[in-house]
Amino acid sequence: MRVWFMAVILWIGTTAHGLAAACEKITFEELPFTICQADAAKDDLRLFLADQQGDVFGQFSAVNNALEPKGQQLGFAMNAGMYLPDRSPVGHFVENGKALKRLLTGPSGGNFGLLPNGVFCIQPSAYRVIETLRYADEAPDCTFATQSGPMLVIDGALHPRLLPDGTSRFIRNGVGTSADGLRAMFAISDRVVNFHTFARLFRDVLGTPNALYFDGKVSRLYARNLNRSDFGFSVGPIVGTVEPLSN
Repeated sequence: MRVWFMAVILWIGTTAHGLAAACEKITFEELPFTICQADAAKDDLRLFLADQQGDVFGQFSAVNNALEPKGQQLGFAMNAGMYLPDRSPVGHFVENGKALKRLLTGPSGGNFGLLPNGVFCIQPSAYRVIETLRYADEAPDCTFATQSGPMLVIDGALHPRLLPDGTSRFIRNGVGTSADGLRAMFAISDRVVNFHTFARLFRDVLGTPNALYFDGKVSRLYARNLNRSDFGFSVGPIVGTVEPLSN
């Protein structure tokens, strides 16, 4: 309980007056996590999949190489949803207002199919994590969107199939959104964790009423302010903030 309390105090301390840096390291229940925050009022948050030739970026360095001629660079980024062997998204994907993959509402395999799953939607002035069937009903206008699963937190409650004693433990990453939609909170575990612990991080520390799992085992983070750029097998969708190129 004391570790949990200290994690909450640490996070409140870094956010009460705005983050001094895009990403911060915290400890929750003696486990290390890195948390990154996007602010809908000031940050340019985008999803990236492929370049103009249709080649999937796959790595943070490839995204930075595409941004550099425009005088831009990534602030922070992480892989943003599950993908097929060709690294195309498993589920719904929207880029610059255009749907590249349709919404999947039926049962499927793996963690993606651990229903309910959901969609992370980036709008011009708000961010939302929306359960898939609700997303289908509302048909929100998203500039960018990526479908993944399972949901971690649904309207303040943990996904009912996430067990406290779950034995599946991996490096995991995901996103949660604030109740007012003005903040998106991205998290990656820096050691292996189970789903239940990861979901409680979003609910109990980051205070996000809705949160979505992106992936595990292949989870990676780019954080310029931490001088961190994880490398490994190429991934599919990437989410990240775009900033002016610094000298």
